[in-house]
Amino acid sequence: MGSLHSIEETLIEDIRKNRERIEKVGPGIITGGAGDDPAGIVTYTLVGAQTGLSQLWLMLLSTPMMIAIQSMAARAAIVTGKSLPEITNTFYSKKLTVVMVLILAIANILTIGADINAIAVVLHLLSGVSTIFYLIFVTALIGALVIFGTYGTVKRILMGTTLILGVYIIAAVMTHPPLMALLQNTFLPHIHLDTSWIVAALGLLGTTMSPYLLFWQASEEHEEHASVVQADIVQADTIAGMVWSNLLAYCIIITGAALLYGGADIASQDIRTLALTLAPVAGKYAFVLFCIGIIVSGFLSIPVLAGSTAYAVADTFGWREGLSEKVSDAKGFYIVFIGAMGFGALIDIIPGIDAVEALYYSQVLDGVLLPILILILYAITTNRKILGAHTATKFERIFALITFFVTSLLTILMIVQLFKGA
Repeated sequence: MGSLHSIEETLIEDIRKNRERIEKVGPGIITGGAGDDPAGIVTYTLVGAQTGLSQLWLMLLSTPMMIAIQSMAARAAIVTGKSLPEITNTFYSKKLTVVMVLILAIANILTIGADINAIAVVLHLLSGVSTIFYLIFVTALIGALVIFGTYGTVKRILMGTTLILGVYIIAAVMTHPPLMALLQNTFLPHIHLDTSWIVAALGLLGTTMSPYLLFWQASEEHEEHASVVQADIVQADTIAGMVWSNLLAYCIIITGAALLYGGADIASQDIRTLALTLAPVAGKYAFVLFCIGIIVSGFLSIPVLAGSTAYAVADTFGWREGLSEKVSDAKGFYIVFIGAMGFGALIDIIPGIDAVEALYYSQVLDGVLLPILILILYAITTNRKILGAHTATKFERIFALITFFVTSLLTILMIVQLFKGA
């Protein structure tokens, strides 16, 4: 009887531990899904439309790069118990933190504007109702979810929308891509020196790696009260999220290549132009899947963009923050959260401001910020005085440095392109 009782206790303890593990999963997967926002979906579709399958190998290359820098952000958060702004405040200077967060906030608000516009345009195409109505409706709906929902509810909804993005895998399969061409373009680098190919590659890599993802995941690990003993769970969650993110992007490129490559010349990142071009060639079901993906990805990415802004601002100035907090207890955090979405929506309403141009400038700002963040993360996660025995792994160090050089080069090229167009 004693042995049976002991076995029963062991089983109960194992079930409890597994439940705790499952409950801790989420920040990495949500972060990965949020990386495929409507603006990203348009970029990946255009990459496929303009370059075919020739850039699929870049998605394979960028996966370990994303895993490395996101793992370092999560590592810094769980070991120090601080978010990225709190870390830079502690180990560097508040002036540096303020500049970083200001760049992040402006870039995020511009991206929010582009993403809300994408949802509104798609819903308008499907229903005929005014885009302004949907701009207001989407902003109000997400705001209500954040204000009146609990952290657990928000997390579950974001997890659900992340998984729904699997529609893009279905869309890619429906195009029946040639297997041999997929394998060759995935594992063998194909580089073309023409301008359109290089610009598409810049857009692809710039969209894949965004600073707000680093801020969001570090803040969510903090929100989850993740500790060093749970590092293996956090690592697995991060790897799963980044693989999921790039798998979706991979499938979107395949779909864009299968449906649009060699056909109509689409140079604009205007979601309306792309959708109207896609509709007659994609077929009814593929077009509906594309629209569902845009809507779902927007409802996932907009809270993450606004949330990463609110966490960053609140942590910079030492305000109480977190989706688990009541509005009355964290007023500043929620004001920034709702304000970021409100200003994003205004970008789409104010005459003379173009959502596509807003997105372009947000990518330039992200390009300036990301290499700085990577250097800071590298310095912190390789410092034994800060992280003790939990410093970055060799894998993280190597791919973080690769990512730093790649993103620095992207920044230089984007700035040159900006001055050429001026």
